[in-house]
Amino acid sequence: MAYIEHLPWQECIAKYDREHTFFYCDPPYWNTEGYGVDFGFDQYEEIAELAKTIKGKMIVSINDIPEIREVFKGLKRKSVAINYTVGRKGRSERKELIIRSW
Repeated sequence: MAYIEHLPWQECIAKYDREHTFFYCDPPYWNTEGYGVDFGFDQYEEIAELAKTIKGKMIVSINDIPEIREVFKGLKRKSVAINYTVGRKGRSERKELIIRSW
C-alpha cells in the first residue's frame, strides 16, 4: 500500500515512521538552480540524521558532489551514472548518489 500526502517532508516521516515503512526521498539537487523551491543545506543534514535514526528504511537519491557525500557520511551509498536532461539541450552524463539507511 502507498500513501501520498501533501505535508512538509519532516511531518510525513514523523507520521508514518514504523519498522515496516519505506521512505524514498528525492530532494532537489544541492547547489543547482531551477527548482523554485527553498531547500537549504540544513534540510539535507536533517534528512541524513533521520536516515540514521528512523525505525523504517530510507533511500535518498541526490547529486554526487563532495558536500553531499560529507553530510551523508556513515550511510551506505552507491554512485550511479545518469543522463541528466533537466534545463539543458541534449543529454549530459552526471553522477547521482543512491543512499540507504540499512
